[in-house]
Amino acid sequence: MEDFRIVASNIFTVWLTLIFVLILLPSIFGISLGISEGYMKILVKTLEWATLRIQKGFEDRKKLRVSASNGIIQRDESPMETEIGGLRQSRSQCLQRGDFEMADVFYFSKKGFEAIVDDEVTQRFSSEELISWNLLTRTNYNFHHVSWRVTLIWVIGVFIRYCILLPLRVTLATIGISWLVIGATLVGQLPNSRVKSWLSELVHLVCCRICARALSSAIQYHNKENRPKKGGICVANHTSPIDIIILANDGCYAMVGQVHGGLMGVIQRAMARACPHVWFERSEMRDRHLVTKRLREHVFDTTKLPILIFPEGTCINNTSVMMFKKGSFEIGGTIYPVAIKYDPQFGDAFWNSSKNNMVSYLLRMMTSWALKCNVWYLPPMTREEDEDAVHFANRVKSAIAKRGGLVELSWDGGLKRDRVKDYFKQEQQKNYSKIIVGENISSFASEN
Repeated sequence: MEDFRIVASNIFTVWLTLIFVLILLPSIFGISLGISEGYMKILVKTLEWATLRIQKGFEDRKKLRVSASNGIIQRDESPMETEIGGLRQSRSQCLQRGDFEMADVFYFSKKGFEAIVDDEVTQRFSSEELISWNLLTRTNYNFHHVSWRVTLIWVIGVFIRYCILLPLRVTLATIGISWLVIGATLVGQLPNSRVKSWLSELVHLVCCRICARALSSAIQYHNKENRPKKGGICVANHTSPIDIIILANDGCYAMVGQVHGGLMGVIQRAMARACPHVWFERSEMRDRHLVTKRLREHVFDTTKLPILIFPEGTCINNTSVMMFKKGSFEIGGTIYPVAIKYDPQFGDAFWNSSKNNMVSYLLRMMTSWALKCNVWYLPPMTREEDEDAVHFANRVKSAIAKRGGLVELSWDGGLKRDRVKDYFKQEQQKNYSKIIVGENISSFASEN
């Protein structure tokens, strides 16, 4: 028994020493030893080999490429008036008359079938489909068939992910969080000064770098000259809680959110001691004017870190950008847009909070191969004269979607949990009522 304890103690000591020398020290100084790059190259070669082995069993490769699409239906996005006008015209109906026509039924039936078969909103809250198998559980049904060689590689991969990577990543995450709590608490005891701000930023950066390496992150930052500056607001598309770690790995931000209890509460209080963050009590979150006031006070103080906000308000599956809530764009100041795009080949970063709790999500992330993503810093944007908050939010959203190669949608991400608001239904009813009573029919006729 004594010999076993000695062996276990030696193994644990060697384990921590390797972690400290190969990972923690490079994280503190912000350098890379090339281990992650080598790991990614081996991983890419392995996944390419597995994909080729699977594709070899298919006789019709063209059919394989078509069936591996993401399943999004190509729809006609023309306005209701134009489509209904076209149906009436094709049936030789008089467009000048504003009566109800049976041909109108085809339009509503078509839209109904589209929503049932492939709703463009709810599909954004499910994992993005892959065009090849990544030796994880999520895959296209065409890749369920594997050869015995690929099966052997999968078994080896399970052992590596759960018996080597998982313990390593849990250790790193524990060290990173402990570093943040202890370091921020100690820094918080110092008087306000430049030294305190510098130490606070160092503590936050090192913590996020350690946590990023706990996920085997491979992050590429583009256009760093546009990085958010103090006294501004950073807005980004939202896929996962890990978005914060991805962005804070390259710079420090002030966080905005609700006060929590438990471990999260301990972390929040430690962070608040070291540098100004904006935490709200649950009752304060309902007071819109109070929230706007506190955020505006923070933004217009050029000595404070830029605020990090995700205007979508919920996680989207990294294929789209949904409606930006206007609150972030009513505050004023400079907006620094950021586009984040994950590579789903190595792991699914999307968190569906309505189906998976945080523990199961983190377990899935820590047993994935890696986390690869691109981050684009866009040029700063300001609200133009005579531009309201809604149009400004849409302009920023369009820029992020275009840069990240994401689909731009006007729907509210809150539909993941709530039903469609009556406002949207009433708008469609109003548009159709205008057709029935004959309004705008002559203009549609002239256009067609």
